[in-house]
Amino acid sequence: MKRSFARKLAIVPAYNEEGAIAATVAALRARAPDFDVLVIDDGSSDRTAACAAQAGARVLRMPFNVGIGGAVQGGYIYAREHGYEVAVQVDGDGQHDPGELAKLLARLEEDPSLNMVTGSRFLAEDGEGYRSSAARRVGIRIFAAAVSAITGARVTDPTSGFRMTDRAGIELFARDYPHDYPEVEAIVLMHAHRLRSAEVPVRMRPRTSGRSAISATRSVYYMVKVALAIFVSLFRARPERGAMEAAPGVGAEGGAQAEGEAPAQEQLAVKAT
Repeated sequence: MKRSFARKLAIVPAYNEEGAIAATVAALRARAPDFDVLVIDDGSSDRTAACAAQAGARVLRMPFNVGIGGAVQGGYIYAREHGYEVAVQVDGDGQHDPGELAKLLARLEEDPSLNMVTGSRFLAEDGEGYRSSAARRVGIRIFAAAVSAITGARVTDPTSGFRMTDRAGIELFARDYPHDYPEVEAIVLMHAHRLRSAEVPVRMRPRTSGRSAISATRSVYYMVKVALAIFVSLFRARPERGAMEAAPGVGAEGGAQAEGEAPAQEQLAVKAT
């Protein structure tokens, strides 16, 4: 039986994305108007937060740079505590096309057994769209083979951060989310908790500003670290799905704050793992 979701949130992690964040927020509001937009300003030193707020997004400002995993987990904590039924991650640099959100949502709605849907740039039949560099595609294939073997399901784009989760996925990622380079490990985390995921074909675009955190000189480090993280995650103890423990928060003393909300809703508990 097909599902429907009333409350939907777009989580947009951003670090020094002053040149792209306003356009990203505007595109989300125009092409996915039923999604609320939350920008996680991960300790930016530029006007990322101000530009996002001016474009109409709610802004959660981290007190310092916590990294992509910590920033995204902050968004999932916000989604859990504000009663959202669906959350989708959208890069702040313009690579993810908000027009593709409808594909992810349709797949999640039509299959109630699914908890996460990821947009894959390698499933499009026409082969068009941005697919990263040749060297990175080799690394993606290696991770795809490893994750497919672990989960028992075909995975083609394990490094894609363009993913949508239902309420069960929101609750899991709010409690437990990988840090540093979380995309690959998050799929294994879903599998470890017996949650189901699938991919749908999407087109991605080159970033419109800034630069990737994974430079050519860091590619080997990235490969080794992610491989080790996958291995360790296979043996790491997991919290029970039903356990809804309150995350240890950062309160009034330097806590993360969402702009544009009522005072009672402004403080967000951010978990450090």
